[in-house]
Amino acid sequence: MKKSVTIIILVVIFIVFSGSMYYLYKKDSENPVVFETEKPSRQTIIKKAIATGSIKPLEEVLIKPNISGVIDEVYVEGGDYVKSGDLLVKIKVVPNLTALTDAQNAINNAKITLDNEKRNYDRQLELFNKGVISKADMEQAEVTFDQAKQTYQAARQSFDIIKTGTTRGYGNAANTLIRSTVSGMVLDVPVEKGNQVIESNNFNEGTTIASIADVEKMIFEGKVDESEVGKIKEKLPLEITVGAIENQVFDAILDYIAPKGVEENGAIQFEIKGTLTKADTTFIRAGLSANASIILARADSTLALKEALVQFDSETKKPYVEIAKGNQQFERKDVELGISDGIFVEVKSGITENDEVKVWNILDDEADAN
Repeated sequence: MKKSVTIIILVVIFIVFSGSMYYLYKKDSENPVVFETEKPSRQTIIKKAIATGSIKPLEEVLIKPNISGVIDEVYVEGGDYVKSGDLLVKIKVVPNLTALTDAQNAINNAKITLDNEKRNYDRQLELFNKGVISKADMEQAEVTFDQAKQTYQAARQSFDIIKTGTTRGYGNAANTLIRSTVSGMVLDVPVEKGNQVIESNNFNEGTTIASIADVEKMIFEGKVDESEVGKIKEKLPLEITVGAIENQVFDAILDYIAPKGVEENGAIQFEIKGTLTKADTTFIRAGLSANASIILARADSTLALKEALVQFDSETKKPYVEIAKGNQQFERKDVELGISDGIFVEVKSGITENDEVKVWNILDDEADAN
């Protein structure tokens, strides 16, 4: 029994010894870790906040009719340039039967009054010529007769306007002729010949005949997340990239930040607007999607280092790097950092352009391959 226990103990000791020797052998056979180095470089670092949105006109005017009817003629289409007062469409009035009847009754009543005042005027004139009435009475009869004629003429004009939208002597000012109220480009004409339109009044917005805007004055309108809105302020520069226009960046100035956010898909979004400062002749169509880079800070030709090379002290949390001082020998250097764009970070002090910085967090080649 004792002999068996002794044998077991010796076998265990042999196995442990053999395992230890194998571990030491493998440890000695591993290649030593060789750290690479990189030098700082001169970079232009721009710290940005990104907003998504679209390009819109600064002022877009919707042209609406002041009379209901049917589109008779359309004289413009999207893309046309118009001046204030140019004719856009012509409307054919479809009169309301009740209003038409009332207007016809007004004409009949005015005609009856006019005929009566005409007879009275003729009698007064005959009496005046005989010296029976005074000149004042004659003038009063003449005024009453003229008023009756005016009322009759007004009733006829009202009837024409209700029936056709215009009347004699007012052709250029007819309600049926819809004219532009501003100068600019016609962005859209949402009506066609034969479409029925509704007048704009206190109870109805009316049908949009055309939308017109000055395409030389465009703005970016977008939204930023609540995590970014605290970093931005008005008058900051914007760099606008339009998806449909490749390899071009348009400058703009941030001139509006919404005071109240709106919840969208579980996140609070704040509306922003920036006026484009077009310096070329590139035509930007209204409604194109765009992204705006809000320039929070900028450092031109500054000494910069990859953020991945910076380490932080576990106690003080201050940044530092390790500088090569010999073959695989490194010395710690505290550094003062500036702005970062997420890849490069500005180094204000602590190292020079000639220093070689240790790449301390390089990944294993096998891990990269996997």
